[in-house]
Order: sequence, then structure tokens, then C-alpha cells
Amino acid sequence: MKLWTANLDLENRTMNVVKRDGRSVRFDEDKIFQALKKASDKISPWSEAQQERIESVTDRVISEIFNRFHENVKIYEIQNIVEHELLEAEEIALAEEYVSYRTKRDFERKKATDINFTIEKLIQRDSTVVNENANKDSNVFNTQRDLTAGAVSKAIGLKMLPPHVANAHQKGDIHYHDLDYSPFTTMSNCCLIDFKNMFEKGFKLGNAQVDSPKSIQTATAQASQIIANVASSQYGGCSFDRADEVLAPYAKLNYAKHKRDADKWIETPEKREEYAKEKTAKDIYDAMQSLEYEINTLFTSNGQTPFVTVGFGLGTDWYAREIQKAMLKVRIKGLGSEHRTAIFPKLIFTLKRGLNLEVGTPNYDIKQLALECSTKRMYPDILSYDKIVELTGSFKASMGCRSFLQGWKDAQGNEVTAGRNNLGVVTVNLPRIALESRDSNGKAQFDKFWAIFNERISIAKDALLFRVERVKEAQPKNAPILFMNGALGRLKEQDSVDELYKNERATVSLGYIGLYEVATTFFGPIWENNPEAKAFTIEIVKRMHEDCEEWSKATGYHFSVYSTPSESLTDRFCRMDKEKFGSIPDITEKDYYTNSFHYDIRKNPTPFEKLDFEKDYPVYANGGFIHYCEYPMIQQNPKALEAVWDYAYDRIGYLGTNAPIDHCYACGFEGDFAPTEKGFKCPQCGNADPKTCDVVKRTCGYLGNPQARPMVHGRHSEISHRVKHMNGLVGSLANGQNIDSVLVDEKKSEYFVER
Repeated sequence: MKLWTANLDLENRTMNVVKRDGRSVRFDEDKIFQALKKASDKISPWSEAQQERIESVTDRVISEIFNRFHENVKIYEIQNIVEHELLEAEEIALAEEYVSYRTKRDFERKKATDINFTIEKLIQRDSTVVNENANKDSNVFNTQRDLTAGAVSKAIGLKMLPPHVANAHQKGDIHYHDLDYSPFTTMSNCCLIDFKNMFEKGFKLGNAQVDSPKSIQTATAQASQIIANVASSQYGGCSFDRADEVLAPYAKLNYAKHKRDADKWIETPEKREEYAKEKTAKDIYDAMQSLEYEINTLFTSNGQTPFVTVGFGLGTDWYAREIQKAMLKVRIKGLGSEHRTAIFPKLIFTLKRGLNLEVGTPNYDIKQLALECSTKRMYPDILSYDKIVELTGSFKASMGCRSFLQGWKDAQGNEVTAGRNNLGVVTVNLPRIALESRDSNGKAQFDKFWAIFNERISIAKDALLFRVERVKEAQPKNAPILFMNGALGRLKEQDSVDELYKNERATVSLGYIGLYEVATTFFGPIWENNPEAKAFTIEIVKRMHEDCEEWSKATGYHFSVYSTPSESLTDRFCRMDKEKFGSIPDITEKDYYTNSFHYDIRKNPTPFEKLDFEKDYPVYANGGFIHYCEYPMIQQNPKALEAVWDYAYDRIGYLGTNAPIDHCYACGFEGDFAPTEKGFKCPQCGNADPKTCDVVKRTCGYLGNPQARPMVHGRHSEISHRVKHMNGLVGSLANGQNIDSVLVDEKKSEYFVER
């Protein structure tokens, strides 16, 4: 119903709009109509008469633009014409509302780069600032100092970014992650630390030259110091991959020592062996317990516990097996006299066919221990060995919570995983694109969606290229632990850090959020079983993947699609879009956007159905992904969880367990705490004191303790809406029952019972 085209021959006319940031974009007349409609909605309810008035004004505005300008028109010139035509039409109230909105937007843009304003928000303890990271305790001095520095860095960083990138970030079209660190500094994101290299060759830390460890206890002590220093030299998570295999040689040194002692004092060979192994097993357990406590008591320079992930499960010798068992037993036991759940390190256990997946395989007993641990502590998450190789090109744990490196070989043809990193993330607000693609009748248009999509992806590309160029300006001496002492490499002071980034050695990530909301805009809220809707969402991720492949070939840096964790972004994007588009059922009304490709968390498919739905997305989003299933209390039924793990093995690469493990020390309740406006409380006695209750929820890729360290409103709302995946589950799987009969039909659901 474009009345404004009636009096002009626009078929062969083109017009470009010069934005404030200098970009030139294709003129879209519908944006004028939508801006006027939004202003009108603030005055009175929408009606047919109002639509005719708005269309009439829009018609005159378009005519004036095309009469006065030929190829290019500046954005402020369009705004001036709109205001003039509103006054000419005696639409005084509408003109006032339109001018008020434009003034407010200009003011908001200025505030975003105003250091005084950002510091004021911090002083006022604005929840969008102090609760942005659920791992930071904003009450302590070192975190407050980091938040203050971050506020300044963000304001300066926005001025450093290309104008169109900064503008897109401020408006909420994209999100330039970790602005409190980058681009103000040349820091990079997450990494896989090369512990093997550092242990074997030694390293320098502070004033000390550290030699190769001579025991398992020394190795884990060194590991905790390495983690603290790496976490202070970057802003993302860090991972200790294949920890059991890397630490095993140092446990073997303990065994050799105990064997020498036994040879002196014990007569029979059998008793010597028994003594040495018993002492070594105790050493291993103590070392793993020390590592757990050291990580949870560490504070990095930015005032938070290091985001640490430990991958394990592939070791087969006695030492590696004992390390695996000790990690799990320590986690099951919990921290302190109250046995609280440890938030860090995140544990990832690898399943592998022929090793531990099936009954009768060498490490099947450890899988059983991992299942027990996961039902009681939510960790470990699991990796499916063969699927990770298929999706990413080689096997490795994630960097941090979900970022994956692609397979990569050095000049000698050796497969390299550890000692590599990610250079940063930029996320595109997909739900906004969908909402902006609606016509004057509110119906989303596919052609318009793809046009806006391509524009936003282009901006994201420029943002990512800027990230790459900025991190290359770092010097090895800026972070010796990373660049000179083996965590990423062993460069000399005069070398370029680009040696560790170029030739696709490092990754840089194009993130996305809200595929559920995108499809809901086009197909309605119940679309998961609609093949056309799902194909559309897969096409979005596929096109992002194709763009990344093209950028990689052109630049020599590995761009990949990343399913953004969105801890605070699920709040920020939705909050900004709610302000821009209003409260829209199943989209902005919820106060959160759904993470990446995840099934709508308010629905309750079976775990099988959820995994079958989600498995197609990481094929393209292979630079970062994770799946979750929500369970009831399953501590007495680990076979139920094993059924899901086994079903997942050939379908997805990475799976997390979400189960109720909250504990009230006042009344003894154990299970799922009830959500309140800002936190959680014991459903039995109402206790909400973090000193006497332990509340553990899956924040995003990592666990969090929201009662002790609150999270942003959108994430809290999302957690509160999560539904257990129990619908349609019939019958039960008795504890200890063989699961083979359960999985005769892959879709069969006869295994769950809430106990």
C-alpha cells in the first residue's frame, strides 16, 4: 500500500542515504512510514484513519526528497523534510513526538561515549553494568576497579572503532563484544593453553624461572599459576585440554618415588606394587583437590575467578585413569564442610566409541562416575569424540565454554590444537533484522530480511577485520606468559604476534542470537515442526558460514560462525528492541532473546526431540556451539542420563546437563529453588540468604551462583522460564536397568521417571 509512489515514476530511480557515520545505503521509503507510525503510536491507538494520514505525509516526504535530490541524500536532510511536511500538514502533536524521538536518539548516542555518564551508571550500581558478568562480584574492590576501568575503556573504545561499527553497536544492530578490554587494549579472547609444552620445557613467571615439575602436586600447582596469569592477560576463557594425559607423566614420577621407598622396606613384590599405587593414588587425589580449591580461590587482575575449562577422558593408562577418577570424585564431594558445588573449573568429559561409551569398554567404569557427577553437580558436560572431529576437523576441547578451533596443521604437517586462540567476537542482532523486515501491515518480508541481513553482516565483517588488525598490534612483551613462555608460543621480544594468528592458526568469530525469535516473526511462535521455518533458520546460519569461508580465503585469518553465549546480550538486544518496537508477544515481551539455535526454552520436547531439532545448526556454526537438556532430579537415576548421552553421541558434538542441584542449609531442601523477582528462594522455607543456601544455575556455557552474584534481568528471566524436557516421556527406566531395550527405537522415550 505504497501511496507515496503514486505521483512519481520511481521504477528507474535510485537514491542512496548518507548516514551519520559516512556510510551510503540504499534508500528505503518504508523506514519513513515506520518512523512516523511509531511516533503516532505514542500519541493514540492505531486506526485506519491514522494510517491514511501517515501515508499521506509519507507520500509528500518521498516526493520532496526525489524532487530535491538526485542520487544521494543525507540523513539529517530527510529528517528536516519530515518535520517540515508534518508542520505543513498541521500534524503538530506528531511533529513534536517525532522531534522528541530524534532528539532522544541523538542524546543516547552521545551518552554512550560520555565517560562521565558511564561512570555515573557504575556509581549508581545500574544492574546492566554491575551484573553484566555473573562471575564478577561487584561488591569487592578489585572488581569495582575493573568495572571503573572498563567503563572508561568502553567509552574510548567506541571512539576508536570505525564510525559505522560504533554506530551499529550503540544502536543494537550488532554487539562488539568485550568493549571494556578491546579495542582500547590489544588483548585477545579465549585460548587452549599449551600446558604440555610449558611443563616439559619450563617457563618464566614473574621473577621466577619455573622448571619441569617433578611430581603431580607440583604440576597442578604450576597449572593454577599458569591459569591465573593467562586469565589476566586476555579477556576470555582458557582451557586445559587432555588434562589427564598431560598430567599422567608427573603422576608416574610420584609412583617411581614411592616404588623406590617400597623397594627399601617391603619384602614382597606384590606388596611393593600395592604400596606404590596406593600412595600415588592418594597423591593424585590430593593434587586434583588442590587444583580445584586453588582455581576457586584465585582472583585474576580483573576481579573474577578465571573462566577455566578442563577437558579429559581419553587417557587409558593407570595414571590417566586415576586422574580422571580423582577429578570426578573431588567434584562430587564438593567444596568445604558444606560440600558446595564448585563453579570452576568447568569439566568436560570426552565420550569415545570403543573407549568408554559402551558396556565392556576399558573406561566404561569412569563413564559411570561421570554420570553420577553430572547428576549431582551438573558437570561434566560431554564431548562426542567422533562428532567433534566431523564438525571441526580434529578433536579438541572448547576454548572457554564453547569456542572451537578448526583442524589446523603446522608447516611440518603436525596437527596442532593447544597453544591456539580466538581473537574476538562480533554478534549480529538477528531478531531486529526480522522485526525491521515487516511491512506497514506488520507482515515480515523475506526479501527485505535478506537485504538488511547482508547490510548487517557487512558491518560485522568490518568490525571483525578491525579486531584482527588491532590485536596484531600487541607485542610479545605485553603478555609474556602467552607469547614468550609457551601458553600460545615462544616468540622473541622483537617478533610479531601475528605469527600466532595468521594462516588461519587463530580464529575470529561472527556471532548470532535469536533464531527462535526470527522464525517466530515470520511463522508464529509454534514453528519447530514446520520444515519451511526450520529451513529458513538453517539458511541464515549457512549464509553466515559461507560469508566466513569467503573472508577466510581473502584474508588468511580463520573466520567462523559462533553460537554466542549471550550472558548479558540476551538482555541487551531484547531490551533495546522492546524500546524500539514495543512489547511483542513471544519476541520482546519475554524480556530475553533465545540463545543461538536453541529450542524455545518454554516448550517441553523430550531430550531426543530437542537434540534432533538442534543437531543441524552446528554443521554451519562450527566455530562455537553447545546443546543442553533440562532434567528433573535425576541423582537416583543416572541411567536416564546415560540414555541421553548415548543417543546424543552420533548426533551432536557437545552436550550439557541442566538439573536441579540447589541446596538449602537452613531446612535441608535439595532440588530446584523458586525464582523471585531478582533471585531465587527455597520453596520449602523461603530462605534466600546466599550464606545458608547454594543456588547453582547454568548461566550460559558456564555455571553460575546467581544468589551470590546476581545476573542481568534478561538472563534471570530466561532461566526462570526454562521447562524440564519431560513431555511425552512414558514409563520409566529403573535405576540399573539395561538401556539397550530403551533405545531399540531411537525416538522411544521410556526411560525417565522423576524420583
